[in-house]
Amino acid sequence: MSERMKRVLLWGTAALLAIGAGCSAPTDETAAGEAHNLEKRRHITATIYDRGNIPSSEGTIENNKISQWINDAGPVQVKFIAVPRAQSEQRLNTLFAGGGAPDLILEYGPQVKNPLIDQQQLRPIDEMIEKYSTVYKGLLQKYPLLKKAGTAPDGRMYQFGRINETIPQRGLFIRTDWLAKLNLEIPQTTAELYQVAKAFTEQDPDGNGKKDTYGMAMSYNSGAILDEMFGVTYPGFIVYNNELIHGWDHIKAATEFKKQLYNEGLVDRDYLNDKNGSKAKQDFLKGKIGIYMEQFNVPFVFYSDYYLNLKKNVPGAEITVMPYPKTPVGQFNPILVNPVQLTAAVNAEAKDLEAVMQYVDFAASETFMKAMYYGFEGVHSKTEPGQCPQVTNLDKWKTEFNFGAGDFAMLASPTLAGTCYFGTEKLDAKDALQNQVKAMFEANSSFVHLDLPIAGPTHAEQMPQLPKELQLILTNTTKQVGVGEGDIWVKSILTPSYTPEQAKQDAIAAWLKAGGKQVDEWYKSYYAKDKDKMILTKDIYEIFKEQRALQKK
Repeated sequence: MSERMKRVLLWGTAALLAIGAGCSAPTDETAAGEAHNLEKRRHITATIYDRGNIPSSEGTIENNKISQWINDAGPVQVKFIAVPRAQSEQRLNTLFAGGGAPDLILEYGPQVKNPLIDQQQLRPIDEMIEKYSTVYKGLLQKYPLLKKAGTAPDGRMYQFGRINETIPQRGLFIRTDWLAKLNLEIPQTTAELYQVAKAFTEQDPDGNGKKDTYGMAMSYNSGAILDEMFGVTYPGFIVYNNELIHGWDHIKAATEFKKQLYNEGLVDRDYLNDKNGSKAKQDFLKGKIGIYMEQFNVPFVFYSDYYLNLKKNVPGAEITVMPYPKTPVGQFNPILVNPVQLTAAVNAEAKDLEAVMQYVDFAASETFMKAMYYGFEGVHSKTEPGQCPQVTNLDKWKTEFNFGAGDFAMLASPTLAGTCYFGTEKLDAKDALQNQVKAMFEANSSFVHLDLPIAGPTHAEQMPQLPKELQLILTNTTKQVGVGEGDIWVKSILTPSYTPEQAKQDAIAAWLKAGGKQVDEWYKSYYAKDKDKMILTKDIYEIFKEQRALQKK
């Protein structure tokens, strides 16, 4: 065996050693021995999201330093099958239809996995956990909610999951240097938010003598935040008077606000064509957007991908994160990261269930978590005795890990290793910019008030599973009446004479015509009779409190 292979830490043992450091070339004899051992190892296949962001120097999403480490350090040989992130449902359906679906399906979307469970394309995993697992079995014992979340209506478990750090999923950022220049305060209501956005657009906040700034962003994540600010997210249901109902009035209120921003030119009028938010991101990083909304659940990524670049492009730019403002339909907390997140399932046709379980145990281990979070010891990071690891080569980590470590780590639970894998631990308090991001990240959690609701009755991924005929109604009507970018709501934003009130009436009519009343009645009945089977907002808040207390110790 080569020196490199000798240095690889076998999963489940002590600390991760220096992977990727220099190694001597193997002789023909050792190379032949390794090839023979590789043939004897068990093999499985697994999906991996392809987000189209891997640097050309790093190979492909299926074959790179991360996947190579997994195969070197893990108990089985894994062949990864790329699934485009934005078309995962279509790609998986094609793979299953053609008989070529992988053994292990790594997927976030319940709307993707639930139909496969109904079609018996995915297998129950209770028996394989009981028979073959060690790490994941222990995780279920420590967190019973994980079993509750992964159990289908037939009483059997079909999905593996993880326990996440429970923090706001997104952040609402505002240019405080622009506020100071225009003598404005951080807005506390949506009416004030509109006034600030108007000033940022019309009063030359960057001082270049041109009208070339936007008050707010409204594409992709920014649009989603505007909806959740008004208390709605997919699939559009809210709790009102202790009943689960369709939040038509909340969607209308969000549409009215967006229409006002659009009609007055306070947002990019081409926002709909900015499908993945890349143009808005670049405008923000170039100092041309005053209020910007983005993912903020991994502060180190926000620092490296956003804040660092903003400060390079516009050294004088100052931003802070702000609470969601009060709206005409109430005030809401930001959606929190799903604390009990289901992320993987097993193909019903998988042959070697023990090998699949061995890989799941490996992917759920602290060894795996450390490698995905901090990179390789001695290459990207170092660990001092009694302290959390620290990234030592940010540029190398960004190139070799940032593109996909999160997706490879979909079974890793950061909370299992204490606070070392909580978001702020990866930031260096001695670095001024990183410390500023750390302060914003901590402030974002402090804005969560447990007496306020979040959008919907729970995280969208925890919504109860509709019967397949009702799920079909919901799926088929999403493009027309769905929260955020349903065609009817978008038409109201873009068309001056088409009011949000008329859009609401048309959306309700289209929903009822498609059979949506059955969906409304099913959700209402389920919430009244079986909500104890759900992981509700109150359960999420309890985990949030526990984790914040742990972090303060």
